[in-house]
Order: sequence, then structure tokens, then C-alpha cells
Amino acid sequence: MIVTHVPSQSQSPYQSGFTLIELMIALALGLVISGAVIQVMVSSRVTQGVNQAVTSVQENGRFVISRLRQDILMTGRYDLLEPKLNNAVDVIEEASFVQNHPIVLAGDFISMPELGTSQGNSGASDSLVVGLQASADCRGNRLGYVQGDEFYVVNHYFVQDNALRCRGFDGRVLRGKLPNNDLIDNNAEIILDDVYSFQALYGITDSLLSGNNAGRPVRYVRADELGVFLANGSQVVALRFALLLRGDGEVKLTTNRAHRLLNEAAVTPIGNGLFKPFETTITLRNMKNTMRNRKL
Repeated sequence: MIVTHVPSQSQSPYQSGFTLIELMIALALGLVISGAVIQVMVSSRVTQGVNQAVTSVQENGRFVISRLRQDILMTGRYDLLEPKLNNAVDVIEEASFVQNHPIVLAGDFISMPELGTSQGNSGASDSLVVGLQASADCRGNRLGYVQGDEFYVVNHYFVQDNALRCRGFDGRVLRGKLPNNDLIDNNAEIILDDVYSFQALYGITDSLLSGNNAGRPVRYVRADELGVFLANGSQVVALRFALLLRGDGEVKLTTNRAHRLLNEAAVTPIGNGLFKPFETTITLRNMKNTMRNRKL
């Protein structure tokens, strides 16, 4: 007997599966979803880089403004009544020199006549040199004095290789009042990296010209203009400075924004990164009080 198997209606004679069209649609949807995920990851990474750059440049800006303010605020200070003032030289004569040369200009010192505040050429960074009575220079060095002794300190601030640096000197040695000690280190130390510009203006007062003995600045001038005003009886009582800083990280911006610091022409930084300017004004209270105490 021959038995013939007849398939039931519920059993298909063919194996079920995905059609080619269904596979293509699934692959297309997978590519779209994968692309969206990758885009979110890339965007998140870019955002993280920008946030890191913004945070770092803000922190660096606050630090350098605070540091320079702390250093420069006491410019021109000389306290003859300070018991820790080292009296190896004529302190009365030295007090007069310091109070008349709070901002040091080239030619003020015998042993280093080239040292002085200067105006950068064609938008280059300025150089600032200040003098004051202190127990250490801007690097924290005592320059051979015993701990606690105060002396005439000269601090030099400048930008080199995109870094703000400072170096300190014994003003008595610079003036030829004490012999030079070759063992003393006057090399510069870095205050902050990623500084692309440092500019300064000097607020001067002129009691005789203005008839005002308040010690307020009557105008702000460049370093290359200071010599003429000081020679005519003016004095620096305030300092305004600005810095252009770069944040950490290679943040690629489609356009580089131009920045203008103080009275300088606007400049556009070269290279990738987030750049931000910072500016502040410091009243040199020692010089303000000195000018207020002078008679008209």
C-alpha cells in the first residue's frame, strides 16, 4: 500500500525568514542609530574640551590677577620705622630713591642700566620693573639676607616663550651701594604658562599742574612716555595691566576672535585654543600717600 503524506494547512512547505528588503531596512536603521550615537559622543567630547578650556582659562586668570596684585600693590613702599629694615646702606637716601623711582626705567641703575620698564614694539608684550622694600623678591628669594630682614627689592615681570616670568634683584647692588655677589641667583622663574600678551599703562598724578593733592591719576600713559612726565614732576600712582591667556586643550574654533588689550591695536591669536583677556587696575597706595603728603 502506498501512503501519501498530505501537508496540513498549518504547516508551510517553505522555510520562513527575512526578505532582502527587510534586511536592507534593518541595516539602514542601524546605520542611522549608530551615526546618531557617534555624533552624540563626538559632541560630548567637544563640549567637554570647551568646558575644560573655559575652566582653566578662568582659573589661570584669577590666579595671575591675584598674584600680580599682591606683588605690585606695595610698589614704592619704604618704611624707615620698620625695625627689620637692614641698614647696611644709608636708608634715608635709599628711601628717597625708592619713593621717586617706584616704576624703574632704563638708566636708573649703575650696574644694570638696561634694566627698566619698557613698551613692547608693534603690539609685543610690555616689560614691568618695580621697586619696593620687602623681605624677599617676587620668587620668594631673600638674595643673601637673613630671614626677616627687609631691603630694597627690584622685581622684573616680562613674557618670554608664551610664559609670564619674574626675576628679582637686590636694588642696593644694582645702585652700586653693595658689592655684587656672584652666588646670588637672579634667573627668571615662570609665574604662568600660556600667556600670549602682557600690556600695561601707568596712571600719573601731577599736583602742581592739576592743583589737586588727592594723589589720583590724571591720565594713563605708556611706558615710553613715562620718562618725560617723571622728569617734569609727575609720579605713577596707579597701574593698569591686561593679559591675554589661552585655556588648556586644543579647542578648534571656526573663527579666531580679535582681542584688544588697553590702548594696543586688536590682535588675532594664531593657533587653536580658547583665548580670553583679563584686565585690572591697581592703586599704588604707597605712592598715592607720598604724593598726597607733598605740598602743592
